Amino acid sequence: MSRIGKMPIPIPQGVDVQIAPGRVVAKGPLGQLEAAFPERIECVREDDALLLKRSSDARQDRAFHGLARALVANVVRGVAEGFQKTLEIRGVGYRANLEGQDLNILVGYSHPVKVSPPPGITFEVLPGGNPQEVTGRIVVRGASKEQVGQVSANIRKIRPPEPYKGKGIRYEGEHIRRKVGKAAK
Repeated sequence: MSRIGKMPIPIPQGVDVQIAPGRVVAKGPLGQLEAAFPERIECVREDDALLLKRSSDARQDRAFHGLARALVANVVRGVAEGFQKTLEIRGVGYRANLEGQDLNILVGYSHPVKVSPPPGITFEVLPGGNPQEVTGRIVVRGASKEQVGQVSANIRKIRPPEPYKGKGIRYEGEHIRRKVGKAAK
């Protein structure tokens, strides 16, 4: 049995969950989200928790059991607490600021790169510490874990960290393998 799939999903206070075959809809303080999964996986509500059960021990059902549980857990947690990812901007002269809800990123191009948030996503810009290290931080927040991750990946793609000096946009805590560079004669 899937170790992840058999774990119950606690339902927090203020979250309303509706179950239908192959999907779960959760409404909470941060909005409404829906998770779809194969109909061979059954979702059952027991007290203040959701349990996912599979119909058979077929290979495909075992594979989808843990996936379905993770998708439903992300939806329930998303409408209750939400998700966030922090990106670090490193490099001299690299910075970001907010113009209304839009994010303006200056990372060495001849023009600022403007990123508009999709519905349900908010940006926050925090100052960095040491200019040699982190010159700024961008926090991406939202209810959908998938959407927060995709928007963060799109922002990182604007100027990925380079391996020589480490300049660019990276995830907080991401380790970049550094190269040595040219040898002096």
